[in-house]
Amino acid sequence: MKNALIAGATAAVAFVLVTAASAAAKPAARSATVTTSRTALGRILVDGSGRSLYLFERDTRRTSACSGVCASYWPPLLATGKPIAIKGAKPSLLGTIRRANGSRQVSYAGHPLYFFSGDNSRGQTNGEGLQDFGAGWYVLTPSGMKIDHS
Repeated sequence: MKNALIAGATAAVAFVLVTAASAAAKPAARSATVTTSRTALGRILVDGSGRSLYLFERDTRRTSACSGVCASYWPPLLATGKPIAIKGAKPSLLGTIRRANGSRQVSYAGHPLYFFSGDNSRGQTNGEGLQDFGAGWYVLTPSGMKIDHS
């Protein structure tokens, strides 16, 4: 009986130590950064690396209409932590939505945000005005309005 109690206590301590070590080993939540940049279209929203961010006109507030093949061409801006607004982006307009797969997509002024796979470097806006997957794609101003230069 004494050996069973010691074995049970040892297992419980080992479980606590393994659980604590696993929690300590997990990386910190990744925060997505939204900022602004000046482009040929004017001041627009970009991510922390300077990549242009787009809205999709087919989306509704709180729901993305872009998944599957669409999301491979127009990857969503995802975050596991709370998104951060800096340098002209307004924190009050920044939020997240839950995608169908459970991931969190950053939104701005109610618009889920996306990158365009055809933008290969910072400041490019090759997706501006494209009509893909049933609706238009547009970069946004710091006030959350689309820029329509198509």
